[in-house]
Amino acid sequence: MSKGYWVVHADVTEPEGYKAYMGADMEPLRKFGGRFLVRGGQFELLEGAARSRTVVVEFPDYQSALACYHSPEYQAAAALRKGRAEFDLIIVEGYDGPQP
Repeated sequence: MSKGYWVVHADVTEPEGYKAYMGADMEPLRKFGGRFLVRGGQFELLEGAARSRTVVVEFPDYQSALACYHSPEYQAAAALRKGRAEFDLIIVEGYDGPQP
């Protein structure tokens, strides 16, 4: 079964207020088996456009990634970031096929 991923590109516009979101999102992520693979960190933009922050969260499967996002717990956390950050968030199914 393929894993599921959240891929987030964000610009935090109000860092102090954003801290409440960062604490509140931990419980739903834990509940649905999410774990951070990327959480900020330095990057080099080589093509296209980017926001200032990239986050990748891995889930046991695609359905868990969707369920976490739509859960009441995560939606309550997401409300805390409104007006404090601009988000692009996609949920994508991992790839389990042949590799180079």
